[in-house]
Amino acid sequence: MRSLISQLTLHKLEVFCHVAELESVSRAAEECSIAQPVVTTHIKALSEKLGVQLTQRNGRQITLTEDGRRVYIWAKDIVSQTRELEQELQGRKSGAVGNASIAASMTLGSYILPSIVSRFKKNHEHSDISVQVASPKLASGQVLRGECDFGLTIVDQIHGMRGLDVTPLYNERLILAGSDKTSFVGDQVTPMNLKDLPFITARTNTARRDLEDYALMTHGIIRSNVALEFGHGEAIKQAVRAGAGISFLFLSSVKDELRNGSLREIKTPGMSLAFPIYLVQRKDRRLTAFQKKLAVYICTEIQSGHVQGLL
Repeated sequence: MRSLISQLTLHKLEVFCHVAELESVSRAAEECSIAQPVVTTHIKALSEKLGVQLTQRNGRQITLTEDGRRVYIWAKDIVSQTRELEQELQGRKSGAVGNASIAASMTLGSYILPSIVSRFKKNHEHSDISVQVASPKLASGQVLRGECDFGLTIVDQIHGMRGLDVTPLYNERLILAGSDKTSFVGDQVTPMNLKDLPFITARTNTARRDLEDYALMTHGIIRSNVALEFGHGEAIKQAVRAGAGISFLFLSSVKDELRNGSLREIKTPGMSLAFPIYLVQRKDRRLTAFQKKLAVYICTEIQSGHVQGLL
């Protein structure tokens, strides 16, 4: 039986399914855009190959025999699965469907990517997308090890980017933020007075902390009063909201709080801090069409939103 079935063509199975569903050779011929004698020949050949009678005439209608009904269920499944596979493969080739895993540093993964990836997903419902949120060092490592297809992160200059292609996207601005409960500082502060204020910041020896300290040092500031350290930007933000201190926070992470008044920006005249954000990919990694499409979409949305002041 295996040798006989292997000789059956998908076209013959499709023709048979049309005859079974339409109960008519003429209508099946019209549906398949072939001549009626060809349909009859296909059904006859299929019956001979399988060694069973598939159809029988019932007045003007063509009905299935018991064996024909069993073969129809099998043939319909084969045709459907084949067409679905063809569509999936074509979709993957064009980038319409696929899967992608993105590594992202905390601010991007928590505040910027969710809305962008959600918009992309609406037009690619049958695709699988995951976003892994981690520190810059871990995010870069996930891309380097092949655990994620590409990443969006602050570049961890301390630990290096060997083996990665790094493409700059935009500069993410930091603002000095305090809560409505903060009374030890007004609406602005000079660099000279900044160093002694109570700060809430990232843990020592993390990429975020190192970059922040270095940026402040370029303005002659070495902080003497770090009140609290946290491992996640959201925790830092909540501590600032509680009035425990002030902090340099990414603007994109505090837009809602600035709007509702739970946080306020403390101006720092003559001092501006920003970190560059990069797209990172492993040098020897070839992205699929879908992954390339997603990466381009994210980068375009981020850059467009940054220019328009949306991020």
